[in-house]
Amino acid sequence: MGADRSLSGAGKVKFDEKQKWSTSTSHIVYHFGTSGLAVAMATAITHPLDVLKVRLQMQLAGQRGPLTGMGQLFVQLLKNEGPKSLYLGLTPALMRSVLYGGLRLGLYEPSKNACDWAFGSTNILLKIASGAFAGATATALTNPTEVLKVRLQMNSTLRQGRPIAEMRRLISEEGITALWKGVGPAMARAAALSASQLATYDESKRILMMQTPLEEGFHLHLISSTVAGIVSTFITAPVDMIKTRLMLQQESVKIGSYKNGFHCAYQVARTEGPRALYKGGFAVFARLGPQSAITFILCENLRKLAGLDAI
Repeated sequence: MGADRSLSGAGKVKFDEKQKWSTSTSHIVYHFGTSGLAVAMATAITHPLDVLKVRLQMQLAGQRGPLTGMGQLFVQLLKNEGPKSLYLGLTPALMRSVLYGGLRLGLYEPSKNACDWAFGSTNILLKIASGAFAGATATALTNPTEVLKVRLQMNSTLRQGRPIAEMRRLISEEGITALWKGVGPAMARAAALSASQLATYDESKRILMMQTPLEEGFHLHLISSTVAGIVSTFITAPVDMIKTRLMLQQESVKIGSYKNGFHCAYQVARTEGPRALYKGGFAVFARLGPQSAITFILCENLRKLAGLDAI
């Protein structure tokens, strides 16, 4: 009888396991889809700030001098290139958001669960490692869309219907490897962004729920995502600037040729001063702060509608 009970218990465990994996498989589209959709919507709203950020990062490349502020650059852009220039590169940006955003946020939870299974813990260090893995992997796969986006953002003659034509030109003139220009710094930036943003958001939520009366909902998500946006901006702004320079060095004769990310950082600091590594830093926060808040709030609500657990 004890043996029968044991066999029955084992059968129940196997059934529960099978049901769990079956449920996980059926939810995979919702899991990655909600992440991609949330990031795409946030990108559409904050894209003009991304255009300004790229233009600020390319100011006085290879030389020192007074920099134009974000407000002045915004006025110049509207005056010289028109309102449509604020949405240059939107098509590849949205493509990247769905793919990169879906993978970056979507891989975080499975990575964290894998750490919990392997180490029996999900402390802050393992959350950072999970975020870094998710971000780096997502960027390695979607780098071509980022290259196209920044090329279009710097060239007002290439309008929204031209991403495919620009990709063909890029491949024919610079080779297919040009689509992975700056992939090293891009992966480093994505790893740093995801590690700081996702881990900070996750840990902020945990601490706030323990130390305050806040529960799952808008206010908790807003405060946690704002903290995550501040931390991730400070950490990723220099890497983001280096990534932009590497992706656009073919477009500017003043820049010259950078051998790699470390060489780029050294050359920028030497020729433009150390503060140049934070060129466009305010624009990075002005974009990343609201984008973090919009992304996490939307993602949490979409996950709730899809019947998924909170991040």
